[in-house]
Amino acid sequence: MKPVIFGLSGLTLTPDERAFFRAVEPAGYILFKRNIADRSQLRALTDSLRAVSGRADLPILIDQEGGRVARMRAPEWPEFPAGPAFDALYDIAPISAIEAAKVNAQAIGLMLAEVGITVDCLPLLDVAQPDTTEAITSRALGSEPLRVAAMGRAILDGLRAAGVVGVVKHMPGHGRARVDTHYHLPTVTATDAELAVDLQPFASLRHAPMGMTSHIVFEAWDRDRPATLSPIVIEEIIRKRIGFDGLLMTDDIDMKALSGSAGDKAAGAIAAGCDLVLDCWARMDEMIDIAGRLGEMAAVSRDRLDRAMATVAGVVPEGDMAALIAKRDALLALV
Repeated sequence: MKPVIFGLSGLTLTPDERAFFRAVEPAGYILFKRNIADRSQLRALTDSLRAVSGRADLPILIDQEGGRVARMRAPEWPEFPAGPAFDALYDIAPISAIEAAKVNAQAIGLMLAEVGITVDCLPLLDVAQPDTTEAITSRALGSEPLRVAAMGRAILDGLRAAGVVGVVKHMPGHGRARVDTHYHLPTVTATDAELAVDLQPFASLRHAPMGMTSHIVFEAWDRDRPATLSPIVIEEIIRKRIGFDGLLMTDDIDMKALSGSAGDKAAGAIAAGCDLVLDCWARMDEMIDIAGRLGEMAAVSRDRLDRAMATVAGVVPEGDMAALIAKRDALLALV
């Protein structure tokens, strides 16, 4: 098994993709809007991925946060609110906000489980700052570490109740970035003491099954490399100080924050200590380059993957999606 998660080009697997994936055996897949039409098509696609891999516990990922980051859209599926809606409710009713975040995540999880998706890249644990890029503030759970952690934990619990694994992101924190990593490489000049605030939600949820790195340079820790490519940040900050021993994947290595070829970035991330590389865009030449540069998945990484997927093994999704959404809406109406 190769330590990489690949994207797909369309609504069905092409013959070339099917042959390539069967030969390479990536650890999992990630889906985007280009892969999604309706329930029957999406279920057929995820079933085909499991058939190719031969693994019932195959990680099939999606970014279904709510708000603008949502791959499954109306009218086929309900729309969901983003993090700031729950942050606003927390200001007046913390317990209600935590419950709303949980039932919202459970409803999302039920929607995903119905079509065979097993992993959602949620929750964001980034602590927002006054100058945080809008790419994060439009999605974040707030600027206070304890509330971010509390609602993040509720989201993980809600997803798990639906049989879906959550991914905490973006480690060790995206809240001090002033530019969007999709287009630029941010450099954070905050001191180690200041950055302790950013680490708090991740430390509180250090037992989360999966986590995702950020493509950000933290001068206090490594002036030369973004977190995704920094063995210092991954080992000393994420693994030791935060205490995270779950499956650690990169953010999409195609983001413009990183430079170099696809194979260079993938190999660099694995060498730095990431368990998995996330490559989203289904460009066959780049996927071939990545597969050629990566060896087999390390035993410790495979163990982390197996442990993460085991957290939802045998879970029978609980709840009624419409009832959960109605409960969430009643709670959010308190704002």
